[in-house]
Amino acid sequence: MRIQSFDWDGRDAAALAAAVRGLQPTLGEVSAVVAEIIEAVRKHGDDAVAEFEARFGDGPPEPRTLPVPIADARAALERLDPQLRAALETAAANIRAVSDAQLVNDRRVRLDQGHQVEVREVPVGSAAAYAPGGTAAYPSTVLMGCIPAKTAGVQRVVLATPASGDERLLDDSILAAAAIGGADEIYPLGGAQAIAALAIGTELVEPVDVIAGPGNRYVQEAKRQLAGEVGIDGIAGPSELMVIAGDSANAEWIALDLCAQAEHGSDGLVIAAAVETVILDAIEEAVQRLAEGHGIAADAPLALIAVPDTVAAVQLANAIAPEHLELVTEDATLLAEGVRTAGCVFVGADAATAFGDYAAGSNHVLPTGGAGRFQGPLGPAAFRRRISTVEMTQAAARELAPAVATLARAEGFPLHAESVEIRGRGGSKAEQRPD
Repeated sequence: MRIQSFDWDGRDAAALAAAVRGLQPTLGEVSAVVAEIIEAVRKHGDDAVAEFEARFGDGPPEPRTLPVPIADARAALERLDPQLRAALETAAANIRAVSDAQLVNDRRVRLDQGHQVEVREVPVGSAAAYAPGGTAAYPSTVLMGCIPAKTAGVQRVVLATPASGDERLLDDSILAAAAIGGADEIYPLGGAQAIAALAIGTELVEPVDVIAGPGNRYVQEAKRQLAGEVGIDGIAGPSELMVIAGDSANAEWIALDLCAQAEHGSDGLVIAAAVETVILDAIEEAVQRLAEGHGIAADAPLALIAVPDTVAAVQLANAIAPEHLELVTEDATLLAEGVRTAGCVFVGADAATAFGDYAAGSNHVLPTGGAGRFQGPLGPAAFRRRISTVEMTQAAARELAPAVATLARAEGFPLHAESVEIRGRGGSKAEQRPD
């Protein structure tokens, strides 16, 4: 791994956060390539998608039989190894329980003037869950994307994930997870071309309202460029982990956690912060050994940061806004109260990030690249939109019209003012006009 050490005095956390973030490749490096892919899909549809699948995927572009029959997913679930099926169902049950808890009831507010405003949530019509793949299968991500969408009430939930091999097949674990998660359509497509097809639509792929899910820089940059044309959950990838280690932390366990996140590829970022440099030295030694033994990419960045105290380390974490944050200290529960920007916080020595990656129930589709400052974990809210309903009585209109008219005229909109004043006087406009 590519290791860089920092000795921080506790001042200017934002500057150090920027330096640490600078170790990681940016989305902007691939923006031009992604823009070309999107434009090609916009102009040439399925032909462009097939061409990019052939260029970037593991197999030929033909045959383009889309989508995969849902019956294939159900069949894969039936033939899946029982232990793997049980693990998927355990994860699904926990993800579903946490998703259910996030649903928000409609709110109705009665105002002093006598009118009422109702704010309710409705699901979007269709949504796509993207799961990375190609070199590996990620059934956990299928569950993390599909279950919140179904919990939200989305009628058409689409799964897109790269296929592999000459026959462009999806792994049985992916198909089984799609069946458990409730996917309605399955497309063996990956990369920026899959995001473009889902956002723009082609003859074979009907567009969706929202695209959610993690992925590499190309996938996330495609989501960013298409945002507005389609709804997105945010930027979710590549993977990140920051660990704040106390004096008694187990360096071997922390190294395992750091290297586990680096398994996702060299585009991510892993960080260890500690007061005692002896802990950082032990983490570095263990990371190097594990990385070499498990083939972790040599250019995967690791930042080792000596901090003045653990409270300052949390302040630094808030400036970095890591996707995952582990607090491996004796006062971890207390420190967790000060965390404001991490995607998901893991409290205590036993709370390995990998629990959240799979079956703890928290969603592993989390904000990256510092997006934790304004974005949270994927949940049902990403697939729902709020609608406000205003009910005005004539008495309320009369009471509220003067304030609205004053504001409207102050902004230079006299017709806005007249439209409320006529309601405030009562009767129709024709009735207000003299003969």
